[in-house]
Amino acid sequence: MTLHTALVQGTKILEDAAIPVPRLTAEVLLSHAVHCQRTYLYAYPERELKEVEWIHYGRYLHERLEGKPTQYITKRQEFYGREFRVSPAVLIPRPETEHLIETAVKRVARGARIIDVGCGSGAIAISVALELRTPVLACDISLAAIEVARGNARTLSAPVEFIAANLLAPFALHSFDAVLSNPPYVPLSHRESLQREVRDYEPELALFGGPTGNEIYAALFTQAARVLKPGGLLIVELGFGSLDAVLAMTKTGWHDVSTTDDLAGIPRVLTATLS
Repeated sequence: MTLHTALVQGTKILEDAAIPVPRLTAEVLLSHAVHCQRTYLYAYPERELKEVEWIHYGRYLHERLEGKPTQYITKRQEFYGREFRVSPAVLIPRPETEHLIETAVKRVARGARIIDVGCGSGAIAISVALELRTPVLACDISLAAIEVARGNARTLSAPVEFIAANLLAPFALHSFDAVLSNPPYVPLSHRESLQREVRDYEPELALFGGPTGNEIYAALFTQAARVLKPGGLLIVELGFGSLDAVLAMTKTGWHDVSTTDDLAGIPRVLTATLS
């Protein structure tokens, strides 16, 4: 079995099962099985697969057919130009969240005391720490997520400290200049409408924000008002359709409220300054 034949067959299997982007998925899974870059597959198409490589490739294809996200198979995802390790303990970083990084880099001063709430893989905290060259604190309620995030920080040499915490409850009054978060915001009622890759594999703790999807936002705004210094920033990712509800939370105690749209024109990031 050559690389070319394996790629063609894998693409056909995924295509027949209506798996999105079958060719790219087959390339990624075959590259992972062979421990090579995707360009290698085209540079050496006649290279024969070793038996162990073919076994791994077949297993990866089967897992993808079962709905397992490609990122959980390869255990990695690129985010903001860096490669992050991921596992089913953490949400897979999305390109839309990069808008939060861009906003933080523009609005938060270097040397500010920053915390990322619900850090998951550490993608936000690590990216901001490296872009601003500033130490960042990150917290998550999941010890398994913190383990993944710590590994990413070590690999990327990012100055991030991780603490197990339920939102901002344990932190001191007026102790931060900026609070960043991509909180769980999917309403529980939307569970069955999610893609199976999300519903069946990604951690519920990182997905669902309560019956309306806005419950974590409400707690976050209340707690951020306690731990931020006057004039401090709260920067949060917005779920689809959550803008009006979150804007209502800024009516008392906040000013200079702004939003940033994603590439599809959907409001994706909200920034508010504590009065």
